Amino acid sequence: MVDAASASGSPILSASRISKSFGEIPVLFSIDFDVKPGEVHAIIGENGAGKSTLIKILSGFEQPTSGTIHYDGRQVTLPPNGEAEAMGIVLIHQELNLAEHLTVADSIFLGREITGWGGFLDLKQMREKSRAILDTLHVRIDPDARINTLSVADKQMVEIAKAISRDARVLIMDEPTAVLSVGETETLFEQIRRLQARGVAIVFISHKLDEIMQLAQRVTVLRDGQLIATVGTEALTPDSIAQMMVGRELSNLYPPKHEPDVDAPVVLSVRGLRAPGVKDVSFDLRRGEILGFAGLIGSGRTAVAEAIVGLTRRTAGEIEVHGKPVNFTDVGKSVAAGLAYMTKDRKGRGLLLNVGLQPNLTLLTLKKHIKGAFVDGRSEEQALEKAVRRFDIRARDASVPAGKLSGGNQQKLLLGKTMESEPDIIIMDEPTRGIDVGTKQQIYHIIAALAAEGKSIIVISSELQEVIGLSHRVVVMREGRLAGRLEGAEITEAEIMRYAAGIKQDGDNERISA
Repeated sequence: MVDAASASGSPILSASRISKSFGEIPVLFSIDFDVKPGEVHAIIGENGAGKSTLIKILSGFEQPTSGTIHYDGRQVTLPPNGEAEAMGIVLIHQELNLAEHLTVADSIFLGREITGWGGFLDLKQMREKSRAILDTLHVRIDPDARINTLSVADKQMVEIAKAISRDARVLIMDEPTAVLSVGETETLFEQIRRLQARGVAIVFISHKLDEIMQLAQRVTVLRDGQLIATVGTEALTPDSIAQMMVGRELSNLYPPKHEPDVDAPVVLSVRGLRAPGVKDVSFDLRRGEILGFAGLIGSGRTAVAEAIVGLTRRTAGEIEVHGKPVNFTDVGKSVAAGLAYMTKDRKGRGLLLNVGLQPNLTLLTLKKHIKGAFVDGRSEEQALEKAVRRFDIRARDASVPAGKLSGGNQQKLLLGKTMESEPDIIIMDEPTRGIDVGTKQQIYHIIAALAAEGKSIIVISSELQEVIGLSHRVVVMREGRLAGRLEGAEITEAEIMRYAAGIKQDGDNERISA
């Protein structure tokens, strides 16, 4: 980690007594913040703490209600809609901001196209420059590839390449590693360190406290729109950061594990499953059990879940739910059979971002709320009231579009939608991706409570501590196959990674059962 003293001198960008209200609702209260050349300054806080609003103000996408911004020592009003990029202030948004039909090179130079003779686009030079930028990131992405053909991780790397191409003096990164693998994250960190060495100031938002400790020199903690502290990372631990974020101890981040009944009936049996990205997978899930699915990105964890619930077509294998053979051809049929799937893509596939809480909650269960020939609005209202209490969904009112909620509240709304069908079996894919540590704690306790009630749960997660902290048993996937299975004291990060990386192998899929 770069020493805090190495980022010396005057701040390049600073905010003084910044406050922000949307209508009559205040969201930031007199925040002070600055970042120096060659420094990584992290902003952390729970979802809804004001992080995104602050960085939008620092990059000109929002104007403060009061307070001042200084850039290079001068008070400025930053231009809106990304025009501050011309000043050297570049924001990489949490949500991907790429035109799907364009090529990688087109996307990197969008709005700054290189032209040649007669004003025509110099596509050759744009490709060459794009390739050079991508090479500095150590990623193999074809500049001529269409954005819509790339993986989510590769799209994120194109966003980073686009920002680097703008010769940023201040680079603001909002959750840039949320969809990156361990290797891709380390590649990004290497590039950030190179930018630091060139004197670029970096503002970094992440919910991953280990990343903050590894990368940042200073940390600013926000809670409920207020500045709690700005501290050098050398004086902090992940536990002390988490406590400042949430204002309470998090020693009980993971709930105690109840031991499931080893003689409990098998509620989900999968044998010889084959589907796109899945090669001969077999396992059992018992009543009241939490079964963790671990593995590297691309190992086939999500592909297994989607094949089970009918989002993709299986080409071979047998699936039984409560001892009865099933062949789900769509999610509606799996829901009707008592098996619900909570997608990892809450914004793209899980929620309707432009509508309120109630339509989102009851989208898959409208039949429950039909009275006569019409939807019973009161029944839907009661369902929402119950979900809000049960899952602690926080919103100004039920009409607020889901897209306006914080990430944590979106995730709790998605969980409420998943549980609205009252399933016996729940598959949760990345249940805490992109949410703060306080909301993670809430969801972990909800998952444990569901299992204690007799629900059977599969948790797919890229966070090994999450898999270890929640699961009674863990299966590890590699290249579309179940590479190993662990239980009891065997469930450790080192053992999971041995199977995930192919150091250890276990091809006996039939043994992966209780």
